[in-house]
Amino acid sequence: MNHPIHVHSEIGKLKTVLVKRPGKELENLIPELLPQLLFDDIPYLKVIQEEHDFFAKTLRDQGAEVLYLEKLASEALHTDELKAEFAERILNESKANVNGSFQHLKEYLLSFSTEDMVDKIMSGVRKNEIEAKRKTHLYELMEDHYPFYLDPMPNLYFTRDPAASIGNGLSINRMRQPARRRESLFMEYIIKHHPRFANHDVPVWLDRNFNFPIEGGDELVLSEEVIAIGVSERSSAKAIERLALNLFSKQDKVKKVLAIEIPNCRAFMHLDTVFTMIDHDKFTIHPAIQSPEGKMNVYTLEKGPDADHLKITHSEDLKQTLKEALGLEELVLIPCGGGDEIVSAREQWNDGSNTLAISPGVVVTYDRNYVSNELLREHGVKVIEVLSSELSRGRGGPRCMSMPIIREDI
Repeated sequence: MNHPIHVHSEIGKLKTVLVKRPGKELENLIPELLPQLLFDDIPYLKVIQEEHDFFAKTLRDQGAEVLYLEKLASEALHTDELKAEFAERILNESKANVNGSFQHLKEYLLSFSTEDMVDKIMSGVRKNEIEAKRKTHLYELMEDHYPFYLDPMPNLYFTRDPAASIGNGLSINRMRQPARRRESLFMEYIIKHHPRFANHDVPVWLDRNFNFPIEGGDELVLSEEVIAIGVSERSSAKAIERLALNLFSKQDKVKKVLAIEIPNCRAFMHLDTVFTMIDHDKFTIHPAIQSPEGKMNVYTLEKGPDADHLKITHSEDLKQTLKEALGLEELVLIPCGGGDEIVSAREQWNDGSNTLAISPGVVVTYDRNYVSNELLREHGVKVIEVLSSELSRGRGGPRCMSMPIIREDI
């Protein structure tokens, strides 16, 4: 396997995966900024790191190579020019250029080693870190008004979203929320400049400069020929259409893109919070995404008459559409929480549907979702549980916390 990225399914044996260990960015969460930074609570750093280390060890124990975003990012900035360019791009995207503190902040960031600079950018820069005598602007002197020059990036441990592996390439995503938009810049630099990827000319199916948002939690690689993408709170129909057009014109393996419309709300943030593939013919589903009659909008996108148009077919039957697209006689949709109204709502909130398949029929899930986990076992699925008291406070599960880079073919 020559390609540094190789993902043709959701369930092939996981060989290489990208994660991010939660860091000081979580200690820069304060109550009044929680909505802006997309958190509902403040995790306890010591324990969330222990839980994440347990998660990473679990993946290693199952034979996966675990790469860390923070390490790859600092290794990608291997010249002084790249380091300075990256600092400037982060400052520009953080709007530090608007308020006149750009130069001070750039000097401050470049005073660190590359590794520490990456860590500092991720954790955020507080106003009290810059010497008082260098502060010349009104807003700089008003720490109480807003404490940060650079906002922290507490969502970084959800490596699934800023980019998504599809085949031997990836989408580098424009993220919907301003709080997360800078995150995909790390992936752009890693793909372009890290020795592991730079010499392989990795195809980028859609880049972060596209005007409409899409996030990796909505992107599911169901087979070599079929991907599913959620039209959700975070991913727009326009971005999905552009990604489909690009895929059809730039490669010949993916033949169909299933655009699955899910309700637009915080609990159902991405498709993978309500629907994941766990075996050749088994999927988890949160019952509340379907109408009482079991209907939902699914659009099958295929190559159209020309480079700017798709053939689009509409269906209201997810199960039937999946069977046809994947060539299956039968498949099982396993309901989160067993379909019980209260249990499924509780366990879905704690990512009971957000399973990470590490090989066909073997999944990693949060231990707290015991009803869903037991149901998976009853369906013949091997469930490996990981700790979740603090990790789950960020509203993301094992699939959210992992970006597969290489999976074995099935």
